[in-house]
Amino acid sequence: MYSKDQASQLKQAFWTAFGQYISPQLSAEGLKINWVNYKTGIKHLYFRMQADKHSASIAIEIAHPDAGIQELFFEQFKEFKNILHSALNEEWEWQLHTTDEYGKTISRIYKEISPVNVFDNNDWPQLISFLKPRIIALDEFWSDGKYGFDALK
Repeated sequence: MYSKDQASQLKQAFWTAFGQYISPQLSAEGLKINWVNYKTGIKHLYFRMQADKHSASIAIEIAHPDAGIQELFFEQFKEFKNILHSALNEEWEWQLHTTDEYGKTISRIYKEISPVNVFDNNDWPQLISFLKPRIIALDEFWSDGKYGFDALK
């Protein structure tokens, strides 16, 4: 078992390694980008990657505090579902109004793998191979798809 500090350091080491590995990759628009802390440009809309001792996931997370507006964003993503899944080359899970680890109501579109362990360096290649193509595909989708969300800003 790891102490809280050790766990934090190992997670930070993974995300630093991932960031260094993916940093040469330019965005779909040809720009340098912070892949680990991806900015969608829309408040309360995030592309999140997470990894822990059991699993890893990548998600489109809608965290608007107003459940009705959250649902509007979710419905807008549903309008783009075929384009999104085509860009990702796979189907993702869709959850309207679930709760995050802090008890906050969010909606998510996500893909998860398990078992993987971010604290095991031997799993890092699998984690990177899972996350990298998906965040790049999300960026490719978003370079065109973001304009469909302008009215919801």
